[in-house]
Amino acid sequence: MKTKRAWWGVIPAVLLGAWTTAQADAVTEWNAITLSCVQGSTTPANRPGPAGLLDIALVQAAVHDAVQAIEGRYESYAYENKALRRSGSLDAAAASAAFGVLKGLYGADDPCLLNVSDPSVVYAGDGGLNAGAEAAAALLPLYRPTMVLPTDPFVGSNEPGQWRVTPGVTQAAATFMAVTAPFAMKSPSQFRPARPPRLNSWRYWRDYEEVKAIGSSTNSVRTAEQTDVARFWTVNFFSQWNQALRQLAEERVPRTGDRARLFALVAFAAADSQISVYETKYLYNFWRPITAIQNGDADGNRWTRGDAGWTPFLQTPPYPDYSSGANCFTASITNVLRNFFGTDRVDMTIWSTAAGLTKNPRQYKRLTDIERELVEVRIWQGIHFRTAEDVGRVQGARIGKWTHAHYLRPLRRNH
Repeated sequence: MKTKRAWWGVIPAVLLGAWTTAQADAVTEWNAITLSCVQGSTTPANRPGPAGLLDIALVQAAVHDAVQAIEGRYESYAYENKALRRSGSLDAAAASAAFGVLKGLYGADDPCLLNVSDPSVVYAGDGGLNAGAEAAAALLPLYRPTMVLPTDPFVGSNEPGQWRVTPGVTQAAATFMAVTAPFAMKSPSQFRPARPPRLNSWRYWRDYEEVKAIGSSTNSVRTAEQTDVARFWTVNFFSQWNQALRQLAEERVPRTGDRARLFALVAFAAADSQISVYETKYLYNFWRPITAIQNGDADGNRWTRGDAGWTPFLQTPPYPDYSSGANCFTASITNVLRNFFGTDRVDMTIWSTAAGLTKNPRQYKRLTDIERELVEVRIWQGIHFRTAEDVGRVQGARIGKWTHAHYLRPLRRNH
């Protein structure tokens, strides 16, 4: 099932050699390989951008289910075989499952797998290989393909408040995500937020003036520190977060089964966050700041003042503003972590491959600190209104909590 290369090409983001610790196992090692295969690093991406989260979730689901076929501590997602209990090593099961899904998606000769040792050789004779192979076979039929919708190519509307193509864009991207089957949610619309603010409202005027002043590419009121943070978060979010999760798992999650469960829960919530947010984006079709500010004299709000030459600090992504995909994604992960560890006090180190940074990596003591920073970042970058950020954060939080509460729960006999 070779997938099409997405519109933005390859964004280098996975730092496979960023650290090596004695705590690494097949779960974290194959998460790094998976991110490289899907999102790209030393080899071209197979499915970059939000759609790649769908493939990552399949891999992590297979890894979890393969490990639990042997361990039997948590609910499975799509595969179980009680006959394999304690029949092999967990590392063999995890590696075999990840390799099986990646090989099924992209082919064994894909560049990202050419220099990776085949688990059947590394763990020759290990019974865990059977669990991995069976889990991969069970998950591959759940592949979510990239689809062309009847509304494609979607170019929006020239009506005030409606998204339309922005500079460098010919049509909206990832429209199919809005109708893709979720991994944990009941439907793409389960956590749909209320409508965005009306153009003649005080709230819209407040959002407008804020991003106009602080998100501009020139003459902005951003501080040097705010600009540095805005640059920090310009690389591939998905690879940044998975790299941070690997380090977190190696430091705080010693058991292989718990690691596999954590990565699967995060992958489900992350994929569903983008399914949910694109359903919202294409339902409301709210315009981006660049369009709003350049057309501010024709929006029906007597307090806004347009600026035909205004441009954002970061190039505007090719899809509507409301709600924020970055904040929905971030909050979905932080809320899985908050529930998994039972606390907001989770130390995290996050790296960036963006050039010219004053501070890299960035250290966070609380998950809330990351959430709050991301709300501000997209405004400093000039690509979102604050309401879209706040709403996306709430949307993602609901998805993360739902996923943790309803999937991969401890089996009763372990209580």
